[in-house]
Amino acid sequence: MKLIIIGANGTVGSAISNELGSRHDIIRVGKTTGDIQLDISQSGQIRELFARTGKVDGVVVAAGSVHFAPLAEMEEEHFQIGLNSKLMGQVNVAQIAQAYLHDGGSITLTSGVVGEMPIRMGASAAMVNAALEGFVRGAAIELPRGLRINVISPGLLEESVAELGSFFPGFEAVSSKRVGLTYAKSVEGAQTGQVYTVR
Repeated sequence: MKLIIIGANGTVGSAISNELGSRHDIIRVGKTTGDIQLDISQSGQIRELFARTGKVDGVVVAAGSVHFAPLAEMEEEHFQIGLNSKLMGQVNVAQIAQAYLHDGGSITLTSGVVGEMPIRMGASAAMVNAALEGFVRGAAIELPRGLRINVISPGLLEESVAELGSFFPGFEAVSSKRVGLTYAKSVEGAQTGQVYTVR
């Protein structure tokens, strides 16, 4: 298959690329690295990406920014970061990608554990992750031509514990191998409208 992985060089994106790269033709997309650069919050850049790649069999998104801060310090513009980037960025990819996917192609988005198990300073992330999962469930029943859409909700990856572990007290980290396999389940499997959790 010909696949686009957006956020391919991040921690989660690397796990996806490692799992799928040996079997498929991967186009790696990043904000500042990869085969093609893309700011996911800019729908014009998303359209340019697909115009450049042409038809593909699957699109995976593991990208998007969210602002973390104590709730008392969160202003409207802080919430807008997650809404414009991680939420609408991924929604716009899903919407635009449909015209560039072969029949039966797949879209895989990324939410996260904070949507199910909130952490301090993570109200915006919890909101965005839950919204992404709702979008996927709703979109799955309307996609044409056998197109599929799923969302992966990874936990804290082992590779991120040193940097982020203090924000996740009591959380058991998950291996990048398990995370990569879950994305493979979405891309290579047959289900749609699923929220796959990796805990």
